[in-house]
Amino acid sequence: MLWIMRLSGFFSAAMIMIVLSPSMQSFPPAEAIRSSHFDKYLRLTGQIPAIDSLNHFSFRKASAFRNAEECSSADAKISGGMTVCNPSLVHIAITLDVEYLRGSIAAVHSILQHSMCPDNVFFHFLVSEKNLETLVRSTFPQLKFKVYYFDPEIVRNLISTSVRQALEQPLNYARNYLADILEPCVRRVIYLDSDLVVVDDVAKLWTTDLGSKTVGAPEYCHANFTKYFTANFWSDKRLSSSFAGRRPCYFNTGVMVMDLVRWRRFGYTKRIEWWMEIQKNGRIYELGSLPPFLLVFAGHVAPIDHRWNQHGLGGDNVKGSCRDLHPGPVSLLHWSGSGKPWLRLDSNRPCPLDALWTPYDLYGPLP
Repeated sequence: MLWIMRLSGFFSAAMIMIVLSPSMQSFPPAEAIRSSHFDKYLRLTGQIPAIDSLNHFSFRKASAFRNAEECSSADAKISGGMTVCNPSLVHIAITLDVEYLRGSIAAVHSILQHSMCPDNVFFHFLVSEKNLETLVRSTFPQLKFKVYYFDPEIVRNLISTSVRQALEQPLNYARNYLADILEPCVRRVIYLDSDLVVVDDVAKLWTTDLGSKTVGAPEYCHANFTKYFTANFWSDKRLSSSFAGRRPCYFNTGVMVMDLVRWRRFGYTKRIEWWMEIQKNGRIYELGSLPPFLLVFAGHVAPIDHRWNQHGLGGDNVKGSCRDLHPGPVSLLHWSGSGKPWLRLDSNRPCPLDALWTPYDLYGPLP
């Protein structure tokens, strides 16, 4: 297991202590997996557009994983009788798209490597393209998962321009619709971005006590909250008064524990869409899918320890410069920002902390 310990806020990445158990110090020879053919159309609502670019992707097969003896059984199947409704399952939602596919695969790999009960983890993959199911199955033959089609047209007319084009992709907004997309029996889900790795047992995050809150996430109350909205927003009392009576803090929507029962009951998807409509007509923020979440939930978030989102490792939204870790223990490393570790590694311009992502990378280019 990989343990990462931050000794103080003034130490550089070179001072991070990394202890690898024998099982993590080397990976066995891996079989190359090539996704060079189309999947059959997924049995989902709508027709999924086909893409050819996956012909150029090759991922090694991940090592087999199994539960520890103390794990309860979660023999859930998505066909043949049993369903994703098994109460023993830990539910994780991640998007899959071509641009971030390498990151998504690494994220899944990291979760399996550090989970005591990996066979109890069920992945819900949100896609807007086909071909991806076969690739995931080939890379993780034992994985419990289901693929859900997210129609980009649902949000296309609600999306406004952002400071970075990647933030305008419709799939970024799929998290807003998890309560509608996933089965009604799925009462809770962990949503994770594709540019992160988990270096702790994800079951610890799963058992977060949300109390009466719908969303749990690490909060950063020292951040300048006003910068997430434009002068137009703060000058309009009808809009800015939406934060009256609460103490809003910034939180990153790339790591969230979500109570889907409460989400469905209070109709939070519609509330988020309402703010997106306001944005289209009045330009009240600049940062893609984050501000609507802040508008709806900031000040009403169940706080989670910061160790579960060491974010910002991708630098800012323009330059993507190298960053250091925040002080404190680490359970999740998040390359939010414009700099992604796989791109920097391929360009031979990695940042020091990108080396912590590399052990989970299963990508191997086709010859």
